[in-house]
Amino acid sequence: MPNIDPDLLAASLRRLDSQAGGDVAHALEQTAHACVALFGVTGSGVMIADEHNNLHYVAASDAPGRVLEIVQTEAGQGPCVEAFVTNTVTISEDAATDPRWPAITDALTSHRIHAVLGVPVRIGGIPIGTLNVYRDEPYEWDESEQAGLRRYSDVIETTLTAAMAAHRAGALADQLQYALNYRVVIERAVGYLMASRQLDATAAFDLLRRTSRSNRRKVADLAQHLLTHGSLPPEQHR
Repeated sequence: MPNIDPDLLAASLRRLDSQAGGDVAHALEQTAHACVALFGVTGSGVMIADEHNNLHYVAASDAPGRVLEIVQTEAGQGPCVEAFVTNTVTISEDAATDPRWPAITDALTSHRIHAVLGVPVRIGGIPIGTLNVYRDEPYEWDESEQAGLRRYSDVIETTLTAAMAAHRAGALADQLQYALNYRVVIERAVGYLMASRQLDATAAFDLLRRTSRSNRRKVADLAQHLLTHGSLPPEQHR
């Protein structure tokens, strides 16, 4: 397992950090491609939470990297979703045999996505998205890779914070601000569901997500409803 050269990592981080004042989409695409070059992974991408607190693709180094992000958005589960919900680095050594996210196994393996590592992207300590990398074969992620990717996520925070401050983030700014404003109430609702229904954090968040989608209400609205009334409205099957 490789150790990341600290000098190469520092130089790459400086280059990426210097792009924080530029175009947001371009900077995020550059970050995804830099991950591939520096960490020797097959592909990489960035997901950001929308106003419903669902993760969505914003940048990827290749087509399978987009698939990795899109299938997790649709299924509401996967290593990158879990990294976002739990605010911790989440790894999978082989998606083909990992039992935690069965809804996405076939889609990932059919695109030769095997080992996956998801890192939370934060603003002010609050998760607003994820930085994701994958390999096209089973792989054991080492500590230097996890630490290096955490530092890369800090650069994304710098890019997004600078864009918001300069009013250059456009519609993305509204998504980020919503995620920042309502993360606490959503976390409280997730905790309530975990305790009352014996769910893990990702399953509890997915229940909120599905219910908000079926009722055409924002996740934060449903979270506040749950905390006020002690129950969720029933899912509407259309």
